[in-house]
Amino acid sequence: MTSDVGLRERKKRATRAALSQAAWSLMVERGIDAVTAETVAATVDVSPRTFRNYFSSREEAILDGIVQRASSLVEALRARPADEPVWDSLAHVLPEAITNVLGDRDDIAVLVRVSAANPALLAQQLTVFAHVERLIAEVIAERTGADVERDLAPHLLAAVPGALMRAVVTFWADGDTDASLPDLVRASITQLRDGLPLGRAAPAT
Repeated sequence: MTSDVGLRERKKRATRAALSQAAWSLMVERGIDAVTAETVAATVDVSPRTFRNYFSSREEAILDGIVQRASSLVEALRARPADEPVWDSLAHVLPEAITNVLGDRDDIAVLVRVSAANPALLAQQLTVFAHVERLIAEVIAERTGADVERDLAPHLLAAVPGALMRAVVTFWADGDTDASLPDLVRASITQLRDGLPLGRAAPAT
């Protein structure tokens, strides 16, 4: 029985992943208007009803792959030494993990562009980032002995990599830099850790 349940769960996860990948590919190749329950389902050779059983919207389907891959980022953070400072853990995990989560630069540029013109996709993107920030806050709370439901500190610190990822991804996707995504993340963590100089008053003359 346990084996049968495990097999069913693996099949469900595989179907969900295939539907999300199909939705993502259709958006990249043909635009978001091409992403419908019918077209996605046909690509995976299932019924539109199956699509709707897994996803409440095309936007959720498009971004679900990123959500699932983000869980590996969170687990990598959780696996860092318990006595390691949180900033060190973020610096170790985020630069490489973000590439695995987001994937190809050209595809992400399409996502950024389409999201800017599509409020529903932008809203879903913000929901995804909020979900990842919550998971990171839970890990930080575990490592610091805080209560994620009662203490603000884990949420404040988790918001830092969340904001960092949003800013870096948009900057990187615009294509005006030759720096790699991991290098941009490393530089951003260093700047945030050291304190950004922007906004400081100029010295008196």
